[in-house]
Amino acid sequence: MPRVADHDARHAEITDAVQRLIVRHGLTAVTVARTAAEAGMSVGLVQHYFTAKDEMLLATFIRVNGRFTARVDELVNRGEAEGRTIVEMLRQALTELMPLDDARRAELLVRRAFADQAAHNARLAAVQRETLVGIRSRVARAINNGTVCGEVAHGIDAADQALRIVAFTEGLALHTHIDPDGTRKPVVLAALDDQLGRIFTGTCGRARLG
Repeated sequence: MPRVADHDARHAEITDAVQRLIVRHGLTAVTVARTAAEAGMSVGLVQHYFTAKDEMLLATFIRVNGRFTARVDELVNRGEAEGRTIVEMLRQALTELMPLDDARRAELLVRRAFADQAAHNARLAAVQRETLVGIRSRVARAINNGTVCGEVAHGIDAADQALRIVAFTEGLALHTHIDPDGTRKPVVLAALDDQLGRIFTGTCGRARLG
């Protein structure tokens, strides 16, 4: 067990170092040597855990997306425990995609860097697609649950609306990233509320995101 824990810890240290390099210098600046220096370990140790740079980058991309998923799970669990409405939990979850603070801004930089690389890398593209499908699926599930409890009117196509909501959210995230001074947080959140308000038009006494 200690060896597994150590293995996981080393993986985390290395992929965290890759993320920091991407935020500061871009994906093309990432090398095994620079990653080793950033992580405070030898090149040989990095190569022990990742035999190729592509493997290291893939692991980093998976870790970034996994962090987002874990945060959403935590928000949902906390929201359910507090009795929040589905739309409130969904709003919170979607804001995790937006660069509204330093941590989420850095994460967006990493996701965008990998998105460009994924256009020419089938393995990165598969992770990107799987993550996107997962996000849309979660939103669709929230809409379906909203229909059951009364927050969403019957007859709404959950998959169709999930696509629109996620695309809208990512558009807001991109605008905020490109022009942070001209895309103020209150305006961004109000726009998201307006989009969600078009679907979640009712009220519900119990909150479940599923």
